[in-house]
Amino acid sequence: MTTDVLVAADSPAAEPPQRRGGLSPLARYLLIRLALIVPMLWVLVTLVFFLMRVIGDPITAAQGGRLTAEQIAERKAEAGLDRPILTQYVEYLGDIVRGDFGRTLTDNREVTDILLVNGAATLELSFWALLVAFGLGIPLGRVAARHRDRWPDVVLRLFAIVAYAAPVFFVGLLLKLATAPFGWPTAGRASTATELTLAKVDPQTNIMIVDAILWGEPRYVVDVLQHAVLPAVALGLLTGGVFLRLVRVNLLQTLRADYVTAARAKGVPERKVVSKHAFRNALVPVVTVMGMQVAMLLAGAVLTETTFEWKGIGYELAQYLIRRDFLAVQGIVTVIAFIVCVASFVIDAVVALVDPRVRF
Repeated sequence: MTTDVLVAADSPAAEPPQRRGGLSPLARYLLIRLALIVPMLWVLVTLVFFLMRVIGDPITAAQGGRLTAEQIAERKAEAGLDRPILTQYVEYLGDIVRGDFGRTLTDNREVTDILLVNGAATLELSFWALLVAFGLGIPLGRVAARHRDRWPDVVLRLFAIVAYAAPVFFVGLLLKLATAPFGWPTAGRASTATELTLAKVDPQTNIMIVDAILWGEPRYVVDVLQHAVLPAVALGLLTGGVFLRLVRVNLLQTLRADYVTAARAKGVPERKVVSKHAFRNALVPVVTVMGMQVAMLLAGAVLTETTFEWKGIGYELAQYLIRRDFLAVQGIVTVIAFIVCVASFVIDAVVALVDPRVRF
């Protein structure tokens, strides 16, 4: 008997599994996921580059009809657009690696400057919209799950469908029409006086609420918050409807789990069963979907910023599209693709930390 025990103890099957390459499964998953960003970005950048060239050269698209043929040819030579397209493509990839996304044709502005100034505005709007989405979607999803197939559940499901399906610009126009008679601000990131004052903040973050706090005047903070309410609600409802339905469905599934049934059998109050035992596990899929909602927020931000004249990266993208400045569009879309890829990696990392089953 003793010999058998010793042999079993010395056999390879009894040894704990070794880490491949000295890395834990979590570290290996994060490294692989991080490495996948490079080919994803390369595919997106390549598609954007060649699709922008399908419609013709950007100089003619932006300046055609305003400049002579000789002037257009001169501009194309200055921008290097008269060279073979593969040469332009290789040079563009090299510029991106160096952090140079090019300059706009219509106002000769660096795309990186658009990212720093207008991108900060979009970041601020996305933050407010996510607050609205979480503030509405998660608690209302809990209420809908607790009152399944009763009138609160039916009303909230209809609300989620309408919030998700309604075009964001249409919701924005309705909000403007409903609040304009009461004197509520319906355009811009702040009043003109506030913008002029906050432009003097040093250091300037270009995030209006942060600049207002740094300035130290409460009335400027209030003014910025008032201007943020309508666009945040319009954009936040879009994502809030998705969160509401996700929380409801996943919470209902979690409430049927064995450990929840065991908690009920022990006499645990229903409210505690939902909040302590079921709700946390039901949030894992919601966190996963957040990565996909980043792209939806950025897409909705284009329409929201245009509707409310919120001068973020989406607003600038729409303006450059109108001017047919496709070099600017190419650079901005590339930056947006980079933001989406990075946000997706961050969300995947959070999910992997929360849920140990998520591994390669």
